[in-house]
Amino acid sequence: MSRPVDVSVVLPAYNEERTIERTVGTTLDTLGEFLPGGSFEVLVAEDGCEDRTPDIAAKLAREDDRVRHVHSEARLGRGGALRRAFRAARGGTLAYFDTDLATDMSHLEELIESVRSGEAAVATGSRWMPGNVAERPAQRGVPSRAYNTLVRSVLRSDVRDHQCGFKAFDREALYSLLGDVEDDHWFFDTELLVRAQRAGYRVREFPVQWTPKGDSKVDLVRDVLGMGSQVLRCWWQLAIQPRITRRVTVTGGTLLTLVAVLLMTQYIDFGTVLARMEGADPALVGAAALVYVLSWPLRGTRYRDILRELGFTERIDFLTGAIFVSQTGNLVFPARAGDAVRAYVVKTRRLVPYPTGFASLAIERVFDLLTITVLAGTVFVGLAATGVTTPEQLGTLVASGGEGTGSGQVAVALAAAVGLAAIAAVGVIVASARSDRNFVRAGVSRLSSDTYAEKVASVIERFAGDIQTVANDRRAFLTVGVSSVGIWTLDVVTALLVFAAFDVSLPLVTLVAVGFFAVSVGNLAKVLPLSPGGVGLYEGAFTLLVFGLTPVPWAVALGAAIVDHAVKNVVTVIGGLLSMALLNVSLTTAVEETRSIGPADTGRELEPDRSVED
Repeated sequence: MSRPVDVSVVLPAYNEERTIERTVGTTLDTLGEFLPGGSFEVLVAEDGCEDRTPDIAAKLAREDDRVRHVHSEARLGRGGALRRAFRAARGGTLAYFDTDLATDMSHLEELIESVRSGEAAVATGSRWMPGNVAERPAQRGVPSRAYNTLVRSVLRSDVRDHQCGFKAFDREALYSLLGDVEDDHWFFDTELLVRAQRAGYRVREFPVQWTPKGDSKVDLVRDVLGMGSQVLRCWWQLAIQPRITRRVTVTGGTLLTLVAVLLMTQYIDFGTVLARMEGADPALVGAAALVYVLSWPLRGTRYRDILRELGFTERIDFLTGAIFVSQTGNLVFPARAGDAVRAYVVKTRRLVPYPTGFASLAIERVFDLLTITVLAGTVFVGLAATGVTTPEQLGTLVASGGEGTGSGQVAVALAAAVGLAAIAAVGVIVASARSDRNFVRAGVSRLSSDTYAEKVASVIERFAGDIQTVANDRRAFLTVGVSSVGIWTLDVVTALLVFAAFDVSLPLVTLVAVGFFAVSVGNLAKVLPLSPGGVGLYEGAFTLLVFGLTPVPWAVALGAAIVDHAVKNVVTVIGGLLSMALLNVSLTTAVEETRSIGPADTGRELEPDRSVED
């Protein structure tokens, strides 16, 4: 067993063949000036280098027992390499600094002793405190000040310089923080300091003499997009997420729905609508519910076919139940939180990995949007061909809004945008599936070749690859496509039966055509998670189109839309409750669990550990 030491210094190294030997030597000499022999070690955290750094580090470790080489064949990122080396370190005080030695080594004793003496749990050098002598060029200084100002204001940090690569930690404090730090690249430094302050640890920041050396390894894309998004992620996790309790979520979703209903009362006479709803034929409404029930086993069949293409075989009854639970979650919780519930259910009950669970859901959504868009477009062409409407008339209708259908304008506009996006997405997926080129990697590489960008690309590739698996298989594409058409046809038939229950006295052809168009556009409108279950958006689009394209009064159109949506939601909730009981799944627990799903679950779950220590 390796004997413990007082101090461990970690040197993160990526392609440092020209400097690593000198840096290790300088570090050992400086530590020896104020620490007893045998009380310290230096770990070279070599991060998947492409030059001679691994060979040099291994040689140094063989020649000097105070040096250890922590090797990784694959790029872990700067933070990832540091994290792994810290886990292997033996010291009670752990420190790290950049291998270019931009920070003057005369400060190393102050850094180490600040923690070793118990004065602070975390110590960090600063280039922006009064008393330092850091001279930074504008291209580095201006972005650095702006970034630190952002972190201080958004994340409520008292530190002036978060990214100075000159830090030390008490071992126990650092180990308590590492499990919560998610970033594996440059934001690692900032996140450690912010989380240390939030945990109540004392952080000592002191001015250092710092001289920039060589070219910076950061790039503008990562700084703006990568670290900016990480600041927002940290803010959400530290300031917002703890406040989103089960009670807050349910209350928020309920209030959103109530606000939508109250706003509708400002331009809709609900007395007239309710009077029309009372006259609906209950037998036809019941028949509509039965038809809608029939669509659910078909949904389970389609989901089985999708998972089968991804390498997982499951029973239709289980998958139908999982869909029921997730769709019920979408009705209860805002922001389509139920979508993640399905991935949770198939993961915990059938061990389907999260990446596959989310990818299968994405495939299903793509086919849903494509099918609805094609149905809407086909029926619209038919309406125009038969003279029921023209593109000019529809444009005038949407622009004017129609009597009592103000929300319909927004809904139809959303539907058009979603439909166009769906067609574009499917086109890209099919084109990329039939090409040997890696469009994701090529696109990301144009922006940045950094490790952070590489991780983003790997996660996107995982999803895109699963989607392309189905898109590239003509039989699978056709099977899933036919199932999708069947599902949405039953959805439309449900609406038509409800519509007929209001005795609208329309010719059958017109009823079917307008019904298909209105239901398709209504479902496209509610795709965006603006309210739980799309309440308000679906009814608005449905009412606007039926009222504008037929002689049906707006009150009847709205009443039919409300009953249609209500029937579908009631069936969904009943099926969801039964499925939760049969599958022994708590909806609220599932939603809370899925909030903690991170990159490790969605992108790196099946990655092999290819790292070794020399």
